[in-house]
Amino acid sequence: MGSGIHERDQLVVDRAVQAAYINIVMALIEGEFIVRRLHYTPSGIILRATSEGHQDILIGADQELTIWCVVRWVIYKV
Repeated sequence: MGSGIHERDQLVVDRAVQAAYINIVMALIEGEFIVRRLHYTPSGIILRATSEGHQDILIGADQELTIWCVVRWVIYKV
């Protein structure tokens, strides 16, 4: 499932919204920001890539994860 987000698009985010299953979020992992789709599974949290060339990330118990904000809109030049 693609997100419709492309290189050079601008994201409008909301830090007041509680992140929920399958929201696209901006997350901070080990000091690095990434944008992925949030999934909860029995084995833990997975941040799913929504475009080719990016990997899903399974968050391990030893990793520090902060959900920074929820992506609400994508702005792109036509």
